Amino acid sequence: MREILKATSLNCKSGVSAFVSRRIVIAYWLIPAEPARRFFQSLIEDLARRYDAPVFEPHVTIHVGADHVHAAEKALSKAAQECQPINLEALGIDHSHEFIKTLFVQFTPNTKLQQLNAIVCNAAEDSFHYELNPHLSLLYKNIPTEIRSVLADSIDVPFSEVMFDALKAVGCVSPTQNRADVEAWGVLARKQLSG
Repeated sequence: MREILKATSLNCKSGVSAFVSRRIVIAYWLIPAEPARRFFQSLIEDLARRYDAPVFEPHVTIHVGADHVHAAEKALSKAAQECQPINLEALGIDHSHEFIKTLFVQFTPNTKLQQLNAIVCNAAEDSFHYELNPHLSLLYKNIPTEIRSVLADSIDVPFSEVMFDALKAVGCVSPTQNRADVEAWGVLARKQLSG
């Protein structure tokens, strides 16, 4: 596995610097179908413009694994053949202090999503443990809790359920910590769910 060992200094409350090992991984994304895709992309672009944040494609991460491009292509092909488009129930908008979960739509996991996760994980041939927590991020930016809370309360998602009909494998740095990390993401493979 290719690793980037980049010492990232973190300011701890104790005043002691900590170093985080960063590495290249492959994130497996589930992509929303129209009209949800267009709605979420427009919302992401609007929030990015308003808060000087990076623009990214709307997605739900279903697995993060080792940087093996051949295995990623195999995983997407297998999943696309075995799985049909998946509907996920939207629970609402939430926020957190995590950069990659600043503001997001939380979804309810279901059996089809868990099966897709298992297919991708097994076909990717890696032993990474990824806790499936389906959410679609709307903003990546370190902003105060009060602003995140107001934003979460102000956004109305017009879908109670969202259909996802495509998969992508994306090379990225883990952990993703800033705008430059997001802007460096690169799509390695893509497939439509057709099972």
